[in-house]
Amino acid sequence: MSYCNLSLEELRERAGRLVAELADCRICARDCRVNRLEGELGFCRGGRRAAVASYGRHFGEESVLVGSGGSGTIFFANCNLACQFCQNCDISQEDEGREVSPEELADIMLELAGKGCHNINFVSPSHYVPQIMEALVVAAARGLKLPLVYNTGGYDAVATLKRLDGVVDIYMPDLKFSDDAAGEKYSRAKRYFTVAREAVREMHRQVGDLEVDSRGIAVRGLLVRHLVMPGDLAGSRRVFEFLAREISPRTFVNIMDQYYPAYRAREYPELGRRVTGQEYRQALKWVREAGLTRLST
Repeated sequence: MSYCNLSLEELRERAGRLVAELADCRICARDCRVNRLEGELGFCRGGRRAAVASYGRHFGEESVLVGSGGSGTIFFANCNLACQFCQNCDISQEDEGREVSPEELADIMLELAGKGCHNINFVSPSHYVPQIMEALVVAAARGLKLPLVYNTGGYDAVATLKRLDGVVDIYMPDLKFSDDAAGEKYSRAKRYFTVAREAVREMHRQVGDLEVDSRGIAVRGLLVRHLVMPGDLAGSRRVFEFLAREISPRTFVNIMDQYYPAYRAREYPELGRRVTGQEYRQALKWVREAGLTRLST
C-alpha cells in the first residue's frame, strides 16, 4: 500500500497542512474560502470533523474492488456537488450522518480491514480530505495495510490531490459531463468538465492505469465511472475520447446504465425518464470507437 512507504511523520505533516487549510477552505474545487475550523460552512456543509453516513462491506461495487471479501466502503455525508438526479440524496443533500473524530474514523477503517475487505473505499471524500488524512495517521500506526480507494464525483482541487500523492492507491472518479454548461445546470458545479479533466490527469499521473493482482483484485491505478444519461445529456462520446486520447487507451472504464429520475430530476423534463437500451448501446459503441477496451458494464 502506497502510504506504508511513507513515515508517520510525513503523514502527520501532510495532515497538519491540510487541516490548516480548513481555516480558509480550498480543499475542493469549490474554493469557498470559509473558516471551517471556526464553524463556518461552505457549499458542502462539512465542518471541522468528518461526518459518516454509513459504512460496511459492500458487494455492489465493481468486481475488481469487491472480490470475495467486499469493498470496505465509508459513505461520507454531505457533498461538494448538488446533482439534481442524485440517487443518494439523503446522504449527499440531506446531511444524514454523524460527526466522527479521527480516532473513530480510524476505528472504522480497521474494523473493515478486520472483516476481510480488500480495500478501504472512501465515498464522496473530496470535502473531507484533511479529516481522512488525520484518521489515516492513527490507522497506519495501528497496522492498516489495505489499498485506499478515492471514490469521488470528480470535482476535486488538483492542489489537494497532490497532497495525496503516495497515499491513495486507487482513484475512482466519476466523469459526469463533458460540457461545463451541463455540469453547472445539473450539478451546480461551474466549469465541471474543465475541473474534472485536470483532476483526472493528476490522478493518472500519480497511479497510472489500473493494476490487478493474481486474484483479479485492484491494487493500484485509475478506474473511471461514467453514468449514461437520457438524451446524451452527459456528452458521453466526448468523455470517452478525452480518456482515450489524453489519459490512456488502457483506462479502465465502468459504463453505468442505472440512471433513474431521483431527487429533483423530475423538475427537469429532460431528466424525467430512464435511459433506453438504444442509448446505452450507443454509448458502448462510442467507447469502443474511442479506442477504450478495458470496460466494466
